[in-house]
Amino acid sequence: MNEARDVDPQVLPPTSSGVLDRIAALAVAVAGAALVGMVGVQAVQVFARYVLNDSPGWTEPVALILLNTAMSFGAAAGVHRGSHFGFFILLHVVPPPLRRFLTALSQTVIAVIGAALAFWGGELLLDGLDIPMAGAPLPQSAAFAPMAIGGALMTVFALQRIVQAYAPTPRIEGSP
Repeated sequence: MNEARDVDPQVLPPTSSGVLDRIAALAVAVAGAALVGMVGVQAVQVFARYVLNDSPGWTEPVALILLNTAMSFGAAAGVHRGSHFGFFILLHVVPPPLRRFLTALSQTVIAVIGAALAFWGGELLLDGLDIPMAGAPLPQSAAFAPMAIGGALMTVFALQRIVQAYAPTPRIEGSP
């Protein structure tokens, strides 16, 4: 048994894998830009409605797409960093082999949910590409694109953390 894994993990430390780190950073940037964009779109909507008394029809669907983007990409980045919501108290009291198993089980559930979001989001995206969105020159299903991409990223990041849970940890010289 590798006792170097006995560190007090919340689940696992943030990963370090180069390409996936850059993808996660890009996901955070996209989520942040979507939030800023949503604030801008909502400001236009409020100004147009209450000052100009002429609310544009495109603001609501665009704000919805931006909200979906911020949530989906932010959730994926949270999975990558291990900063997603969870109940970690049990992990602090179980032996290391059970801790690794429970961590992998948790990440498996996340991977399955991410895969379902990716699959069904992609299905919904493809099903509505030929239906125009009311108020915006986009397909009706455009709001599902961020869900499909975010779900796929959640799956990849969770699978990476499953591998990390069972990967041997290099020993630090001088540690027991």
